[in-house]
Amino acid sequence: METKEYIESGILELYVYGLLTEVESEEVAAMAKINPEINAEIIAIEKAIVALSSSFSPFHSVANFGKIKEKLELKHAEIIDLKPSSNWSQYIGWAAAVLLLAGIGFQYMQMEQNKTQVATAAVEKTKLEKELKALDLKNKTSEGTLAIVRDVKNTVVALGGQAIASESSAKVYWNKETQVVYVDAAGLPEPPKGMVYQVWALKLNPLTPTSIGLLDKFDENNQRLFAVNNTGEAEAFAITLEPAGGSLSPTMEQLYTLGKV
Repeated sequence: METKEYIESGILELYVYGLLTEVESEEVAAMAKINPEINAEIIAIEKAIVALSSSFSPFHSVANFGKIKEKLELKHAEIIDLKPSSNWSQYIGWAAAVLLLAGIGFQYMQMEQNKTQVATAAVEKTKLEKELKALDLKNKTSEGTLAIVRDVKNTVVALGGQAIASESSAKVYWNKETQVVYVDAAGLPEPPKGMVYQVWALKLNPLTPTSIGLLDKFDENNQRLFAVNNTGEAEAFAITLEPAGGSLSPTMEQLYTLGKV
């Protein structure tokens, strides 16, 4: 914060009136030692307060009273003690000082509240930006999925559930021109811990399975759409449940889905 902004913030008035915390007072005192402008401003505020107090507290010395009495030739007259009269202007002055302090304190509190609101708004903005990025990524993923499903060049192979999981199902989207293959595994249950689904391209005569990929990070893939390796000349596709890392040959006892091209 620049010196001018620091002076205009109202913290020096609070320092002079003793309304700051011990830590804040020490910070102001330290600033005054190294910054002549701040030190001069503190002295000016102190002088203004003294002047304000003095203006409401007139003083008459004993010498002045003696001179006045002498002029009025009251040397031998009976001296009557006079009680000091109430000075309403003095009370008004102190009331004004209190109101001034209250106003400065209120402005300081408002300034702190505004800082908090600005910080909160910044946090909310960052949160919304993250949510917007996540939504944009989700939309792009959805658009990519739709493009695969709607591509008329794709051969769609439906894989039906087998004995171990008769309610399971899957689909293979195979573009024979590009040899790009996607597996829609939305119809498969989440694999047990330490297990993974493995996709096989099959030649039927004789039966020759070729692994074309694993459906890794199944729980993290919300679309359940996985890209796998190309197939060559597949006549059927199958999905088995294998130990993490996959197997060299399919475990037929864990055959979940199967479908011919």
